Amino acid sequence: MHPTQITFWSLAALGAGPYLFYRGFRELRTRQLIQNTPRARIRSMAMGLVEVEGVAEPRSALVGPFSGRPCLYWQVDIATRNRQRGWTIVHRNASGQPFYVRDDTGVALVYPHGADCRLAFGVEEECLGLALPEMYSQYMSEQNLAFRHLWRLGALRFRERLLEDGQPVFILGTAMPKPQVLDISEAAVALDATGTDAMRPFVTHTHAREVAGLVRRGDNERVFIISQESERMLTLELGLRGWGYLLLGPALTLFGLAYWLLNLPLFMKSR
Repeated sequence: MHPTQITFWSLAALGAGPYLFYRGFRELRTRQLIQNTPRARIRSMAMGLVEVEGVAEPRSALVGPFSGRPCLYWQVDIATRNRQRGWTIVHRNASGQPFYVRDDTGVALVYPHGADCRLAFGVEEECLGLALPEMYSQYMSEQNLAFRHLWRLGALRFRERLLEDGQPVFILGTAMPKPQVLDISEAAVALDATGTDAMRPFVTHTHAREVAGLVRRGDNERVFIISQESERMLTLELGLRGWGYLLLGPALTLFGLAYWLLNLPLFMKSR
Protein backbone atom coordinates (compact mmCIF):
# COMPACT_ATOMS: atom_id res chain seq x y z
CA MET A 1 0.00 0.00 0.00
CA HIS A 2 1.28 3.49 -0.89
CA PRO A 3 2.44 5.63 2.11
CA THR A 4 -0.15 8.29 1.19
CA GLN A 5 -2.93 5.71 1.45
CA ILE A 6 -1.62 4.49 4.82
CA THR A 7 -1.57 8.09 6.07
CA PHE A 8 -5.15 8.60 4.91
CA TRP A 9 -6.41 5.43 6.60
CA SER A 10 -4.55 6.23 9.82
CA LEU A 11 -6.25 9.63 9.95
CA ALA A 12 -9.59 7.99 9.19
CA ALA A 13 -8.99 5.50 12.02
CA LEU A 14 -8.21 8.31 14.46
CA GLY A 15 -11.51 9.98 13.56
CA ALA A 16 -13.65 6.84 13.42
CA GLY A 17 -12.32 5.18 16.57
CA PRO A 18 -13.74 7.59 19.17
CA TYR A 19 -17.01 7.84 17.23
CA LEU A 20 -17.48 4.06 17.17
CA PHE A 21 -16.63 3.90 20.87
CA TYR A 22 -19.36 6.46 21.56
CA ARG A 23 -21.80 4.56 19.31
CA GLY A 24 -21.08 1.40 21.25
CA PHE A 25 -22.03 3.02 24.54
CA ARG A 26 -25.17 4.46 22.99
CA GLU A 27 -26.26 1.10 21.54
CA LEU A 28 -25.71 -0.66 24.88
CA ARG A 29 -27.59 2.10 26.72
CA THR A 30 -30.56 1.65 24.36
CA ARG A 31 -30.39 -2.12 24.90
CA GLN A 32 -30.42 -1.65 28.67
CA LEU A 33 -33.30 0.81 28.38
CA ILE A 34 -35.37 -1.77 26.49
CA GLN A 35 -34.54 -4.49 29.00
CA ASN A 36 -35.36 -2.27 32.00
CA THR A 37 -38.65 -0.95 30.62
CA PRO A 38 -41.50 -3.37 31.42
CA ARG A 39 -43.98 -4.26 28.70
CA ALA A 40 -47.19 -2.24 29.06
CA ARG A 41 -50.74 -2.97 28.00
CA ILE A 42 -52.02 -0.09 25.91
CA ARG A 43 -55.20 0.56 27.90
CA SER A 44 -53.29 0.82 31.17
CA MET A 45 -49.98 2.31 29.98
CA ALA A 46 -48.53 5.00 32.23
CA MET A 47 -47.42 8.34 30.86
CA GLY A 48 -43.67 8.55 30.23
CA LEU A 49 -41.28 6.03 28.72
CA VAL A 50 -43.27 3.00 27.64
CA GLU A 51 -42.82 -0.23 25.73
CA VAL A 52 -45.77 -1.61 23.77
CA GLU A 53 -46.24 -4.33 21.20
CA GLY A 54 -49.20 -4.88 18.95
CA VAL A 55 -50.54 -4.82 15.41
CA ALA A 56 -50.16 -1.76 13.19
CA GLU A 57 -53.31 -0.24 11.70
CA PRO A 58 -53.54 2.66 9.23
CA ARG A 59 -55.01 6.06 9.95
CA SER A 60 -54.31 7.60 6.54
CA ALA A 61 -54.46 6.37 2.97
CA LEU A 62 -50.78 6.08 2.03
CA VAL A 63 -48.87 4.26 -0.69
CA GLY A 64 -45.15 3.62 -1.02
CA PRO A 65 -43.67 6.22 -3.41
CA PHE A 66 -41.65 3.60 -5.30
CA SER A 67 -43.79 0.45 -5.14
CA GLY A 68 -47.26 2.01 -5.00
CA ARG A 69 -48.25 -0.53 -2.33
CA PRO A 70 -50.75 0.54 0.37
CA CYS A 71 -49.07 1.12 3.71
CA LEU A 72 -49.34 3.15 6.90
CA TYR A 73 -45.70 4.32 7.02
CA TRP A 74 -42.86 4.41 4.50
CA GLN A 75 -39.17 5.22 4.36
CA VAL A 76 -37.07 5.68 1.23
CA ASP A 77 -33.45 6.41 0.46
CA ILE A 78 -31.48 7.07 -2.71
CA ALA A 79 -27.77 6.24 -3.04
CA THR A 80 -25.11 6.91 -5.66
CA ARG A 81 -22.14 4.72 -6.59
CA ASN A 82 -18.89 5.91 -4.97
CA ARG A 83 -15.24 5.43 -5.94
CA GLN A 84 -14.89 2.31 -3.77
CA ARG A 85 -17.73 0.71 -5.79
CA GLY A 86 -19.97 0.97 -2.75
CA TRP A 87 -23.00 3.18 -2.19
CA THR A 88 -23.33 6.64 -0.62
CA ILE A 89 -26.81 7.65 0.52
CA VAL A 90 -27.64 11.11 -0.80
CA HIS A 91 -31.34 11.38 0.08
CA ARG A 92 -33.64 10.06 2.80
CA ASN A 93 -37.33 10.64 3.36
CA ALA A 94 -40.21 9.24 5.41
CA SER A 95 -43.98 9.69 5.41
CA GLY A 96 -44.33 10.80 9.04
CA GLN A 97 -48.15 10.51 9.24
CA PRO A 98 -49.60 9.00 12.44
CA PHE A 99 -50.82 5.41 12.59
CA TYR A 100 -52.45 3.17 15.18
CA VAL A 101 -51.07 0.23 17.12
CA ARG A 102 -53.53 -2.16 18.75
CA ASP A 103 -53.14 -4.90 21.32
CA ASP A 104 -55.86 -6.95 23.00
CA THR A 105 -56.61 -4.15 25.48
CA GLY A 106 -56.76 -0.98 23.41
CA VAL A 107 -55.42 1.37 20.75
CA ALA A 108 -52.60 3.92 20.80
CA LEU A 109 -51.88 6.62 18.24
CA VAL A 110 -48.23 6.72 17.14
CA TYR A 111 -46.49 9.81 15.74
CA PRO A 112 -43.41 8.33 14.01
CA HIS A 113 -41.52 11.57 13.33
CA GLY A 114 -38.01 11.32 14.76
CA ALA A 115 -38.19 7.57 15.43
CA ASP A 116 -35.43 5.08 14.80
CA CYS A 117 -37.52 2.92 12.48
CA ARG A 118 -36.15 -0.58 11.91
CA LEU A 119 -38.10 -1.92 8.96
CA ALA A 120 -37.25 -4.58 6.41
CA PHE A 121 -36.53 -3.53 2.83
CA GLY A 122 -39.61 -3.86 0.65
CA VAL A 123 -38.08 -2.60 -2.60
CA GLU A 124 -34.41 -2.37 -3.56
CA GLU A 125 -33.38 -1.66 -7.14
CA GLU A 126 -30.21 -0.50 -8.87
CA CYS A 127 -30.60 1.51 -12.07
CA LEU A 128 -28.56 3.47 -14.56
CA GLY A 129 -29.33 7.14 -14.00
CA LEU A 130 -29.85 7.84 -17.70
CA ALA A 131 -32.51 5.12 -17.94
CA LEU A 132 -34.53 5.53 -14.75
CA PRO A 133 -37.99 3.99 -14.46
CA GLU A 134 -40.73 6.59 -14.37
CA MET A 135 -41.60 6.26 -10.64
CA TYR A 136 -38.04 7.09 -9.59
CA SER A 137 -37.64 9.97 -12.03
CA GLN A 138 -41.02 11.38 -11.00
CA TYR A 139 -40.21 11.10 -7.29
CA MET A 140 -36.95 13.02 -7.64
CA SER A 141 -38.68 15.74 -9.66
CA GLU A 142 -41.53 16.05 -7.15
CA GLN A 143 -39.03 16.33 -4.29
CA ASN A 144 -37.11 18.96 -6.30
CA LEU A 145 -33.78 17.34 -5.40
CA ALA A 146 -31.10 19.89 -6.27
CA PHE A 147 -28.46 17.43 -7.54
CA ARG A 148 -30.77 14.94 -9.23
CA HIS A 149 -29.42 15.70 -12.73
CA LEU A 150 -25.84 15.17 -11.55
CA TRP A 151 -26.75 11.90 -9.78
CA ARG A 152 -28.31 10.57 -12.97
CA LEU A 153 -24.92 10.58 -14.70
CA GLY A 154 -24.03 7.39 -12.79
CA ALA A 155 -25.69 4.39 -11.18
CA LEU A 156 -28.39 4.87 -8.54
CA ARG A 157 -29.86 2.60 -5.88
CA PHE A 158 -33.42 3.04 -4.64
CA ARG A 159 -34.67 1.51 -1.40
CA GLU A 160 -38.14 1.54 0.11
CA ARG A 161 -39.25 0.21 3.50
CA LEU A 162 -42.93 -0.20 4.35
CA LEU A 163 -44.97 -0.78 7.49
CA GLU A 164 -48.21 -2.34 6.31
CA ASP A 165 -51.63 -2.92 7.77
CA GLY A 166 -51.75 -5.88 10.18
CA GLN A 167 -47.99 -6.25 10.68
CA PRO A 168 -46.71 -6.78 14.24
CA VAL A 169 -44.74 -3.85 15.62
CA PHE A 170 -42.63 -3.18 18.73
CA ILE A 171 -42.46 0.40 20.03
CA LEU A 172 -40.33 2.04 22.69
CA GLY A 173 -41.28 5.68 23.11
CA THR A 174 -42.85 8.29 25.33
CA ALA A 175 -46.55 7.93 26.10
CA MET A 176 -48.63 11.08 26.47
CA PRO A 177 -52.33 11.79 27.04
CA LYS A 178 -54.32 11.90 23.83
CA PRO A 179 -55.11 15.41 22.55
CA GLN A 180 -58.71 16.59 22.55
CA VAL A 181 -58.59 16.86 18.77
CA LEU A 182 -56.97 14.02 16.82
CA ASP A 183 -57.55 15.38 13.30
CA ILE A 184 -54.16 16.11 11.70
CA SER A 185 -55.44 19.23 10.01
CA GLU A 186 -56.67 20.74 13.29
CA ALA A 187 -54.45 19.44 16.08
CA ALA A 188 -51.30 21.53 16.53
CA VAL A 189 -49.71 18.74 18.53
CA ALA A 190 -50.17 16.36 15.63
CA LEU A 191 -48.54 18.68 13.11
CA ASP A 192 -45.67 19.33 15.47
CA ALA A 193 -45.17 15.60 15.99
CA THR A 194 -45.21 14.55 12.34
CA GLY A 195 -43.11 17.33 10.90
CA THR A 196 -45.03 16.95 7.64
CA ASP A 197 -47.18 20.07 7.50
CA ALA A 198 -47.18 20.00 3.71
CA MET A 199 -48.39 16.40 3.52
CA ARG A 200 -51.95 15.98 4.76
CA PRO A 201 -53.33 12.65 3.58
CA PHE A 202 -56.95 11.64 3.55
CA VAL A 203 -57.88 10.06 6.89
CA THR A 204 -59.46 6.68 6.22
CA HIS A 205 -59.77 5.20 9.72
CA THR A 206 -60.39 6.91 13.02
CA HIS A 207 -60.45 5.25 16.43
CA ALA A 208 -60.59 8.51 18.39
CA ARG A 209 -62.91 7.09 21.05
CA GLU A 210 -60.73 4.01 21.50
CA VAL A 211 -57.36 5.76 21.70
CA ALA A 212 -55.88 5.37 25.19
CA GLY A 213 -52.97 7.76 24.50
CA LEU A 214 -50.34 8.69 21.99
CA VAL A 215 -46.74 7.54 21.67
CA ARG A 216 -44.00 9.73 20.23
CA ARG A 217 -40.43 10.88 20.81
CA GLY A 218 -40.14 12.52 24.21
CA ASP A 219 -38.68 15.91 25.03
CA ASN A 220 -36.48 14.51 27.81
CA GLU A 221 -35.94 10.86 26.80
CA ARG A 222 -35.12 11.00 23.09
CA VAL A 223 -34.97 7.24 22.52
CA PHE A 224 -37.85 6.31 20.22
CA ILE A 225 -37.82 2.99 18.36
CA ILE A 226 -40.36 1.49 15.96
CA SER A 227 -39.35 -2.02 14.95
CA GLN A 228 -40.75 -4.97 13.06
CA GLU A 229 -38.35 -7.16 15.05
CA SER A 230 -39.32 -8.65 18.39
CA GLU A 231 -37.87 -7.28 21.62
CA ARG A 232 -35.60 -10.33 21.91
CA MET A 233 -34.11 -9.93 18.44
CA LEU A 234 -33.77 -6.18 18.88
CA THR A 235 -31.82 -6.46 22.15
CA LEU A 236 -29.63 -9.20 20.66
CA GLU A 237 -28.79 -7.01 17.66
CA LEU A 238 -28.10 -3.96 19.83
CA GLY A 239 -25.85 -5.99 22.13
CA LEU A 240 -23.78 -7.47 19.31
CA ARG A 241 -23.40 -4.15 17.57
CA GLY A 242 -22.67 -2.26 20.80
CA TRP A 243 -19.90 -4.60 21.96
CA GLY A 244 -18.51 -4.72 18.43
CA TYR A 245 -18.23 -0.93 18.35
CA LEU A 246 -16.65 -0.85 21.81
CA LEU A 247 -13.94 -3.27 20.67
CA LEU A 248 -13.41 -1.82 17.21
CA GLY A 249 -13.28 1.83 18.30
CA PRO A 250 -10.21 1.57 20.57
CA ALA A 251 -8.49 -0.77 18.08
CA LEU A 252 -8.82 1.80 15.28
CA THR A 253 -7.67 4.60 17.58
CA LEU A 254 -4.59 2.62 18.63
CA PHE A 255 -3.75 1.87 15.00
CA GLY A 256 -3.92 5.56 14.10
CA LEU A 257 -1.86 6.63 17.11
CA ALA A 258 0.74 3.92 16.56
CA TYR A 259 1.23 4.92 12.94
CA TRP A 260 1.84 8.56 13.80
CA LEU A 261 4.05 7.83 16.80
CA LEU A 262 6.24 5.53 14.68
CA ASN A 263 6.43 7.86 11.70
CA LEU A 264 6.54 11.25 13.39
CA PRO A 265 10.38 11.15 13.82
CA LEU A 266 10.73 10.38 10.09
CA PHE A 267 8.55 13.34 9.20
CA MET A 268 10.55 15.62 11.49
CA LYS A 269 13.85 14.48 9.94
CA SER A 270 12.58 15.02 6.41
CA ARG A 271 12.02 18.66 7.29
